[in-house]
Amino acid sequence: MAEMTVIEMQGSVGPEVLVPAKRPMSEPGPGELLIKVTAAGANGPDIVQRKGLYPPPKGASDLPGLEVSGEVVALGSDCPRWQAGDRVCALTNGGGYAEYVAVNGAHCLPVPAGVDEVDAAGLCETYFTVWSNVFHGHAIPEGGNFLIHGGGIGSTAIQLGTAFGLNVFATEGSAAACGFCESLGAVRAIDHRSEDFVEILRQAGGADIVLDIVGGDYIASNIKATRHDARIIQLAFNAGSTVEINLMPVMLKRLTYTGSTLRTQSDSFKAEIARELEARVWPLFAEGRLRPVTYKVLPLAEARAAHKIMQAGNLQGKILLRP
Repeated sequence: MAEMTVIEMQGSVGPEVLVPAKRPMSEPGPGELLIKVTAAGANGPDIVQRKGLYPPPKGASDLPGLEVSGEVVALGSDCPRWQAGDRVCALTNGGGYAEYVAVNGAHCLPVPAGVDEVDAAGLCETYFTVWSNVFHGHAIPEGGNFLIHGGGIGSTAIQLGTAFGLNVFATEGSAAACGFCESLGAVRAIDHRSEDFVEILRQAGGADIVLDIVGGDYIASNIKATRHDARIIQLAFNAGSTVEINLMPVMLKRLTYTGSTLRTQSDSFKAEIARELEARVWPLFAEGRLRPVTYKVLPLAEARAAHKIMQAGNLQGKILLRP
């Protein structure tokens, strides 16, 4: 049986557990495509999985890697849309850190017009996440205020918020990072080391939508920064998930506080998000209103280095791995 190179996690916790290895070639099952990987995105959830805190769903690959781009080289049964030779980008349930990966065909999209195939590897995980949490099933207030504490997901959230008519406010920790956010469309980047985002948002009338991966003390501050009928969306808790807060303002302001993880969503839900992205978001790349943001491209064998860079922070865009 043919073999492929992969990156295994031989243990947990530090980046040193990421080790190149050989495994049998993946094979597509019913409804799946086999993709020869051009590049794979490295994401925060990969680090959480590496630490043993984000296990793959039942039946999914144990390898890290939640998104890829590449060429369709084989198809399973019941996969009518795609054919061998198609160039796609895809959301995976794992297994992206490899030369080949089998992916649900309904979770694939064509590489957007005008986007390099390598850069396309960094699109799906954040675009699926932001779209499904912020836009899917919700009316977006024209000219509303969108506050983002985003980290790696921020570059996508800033661009989508701007493209769909929101005034984007983004918090960051340096002048360079703030400038980067404003270059993507944020009307105001807030340096949280020296500025109070609550006061700035209150002066702007309050946030209609908050997207947060920080948690901790930000949870109470987010509530203070909102206007009535706002939504607060929690996607991670980098500063902790156990806090004591006063919930009275949630009731008085009629706030909606929600959160989710993408990986555990149903296949049908992810397929629905894929089709919405293709119809409503992917054309914006060709129009120049959205762009991929790639920080660095590394060989797949240097996955450890990619994780060390992500953990150090201050990166502007996605790290991609090339087999």
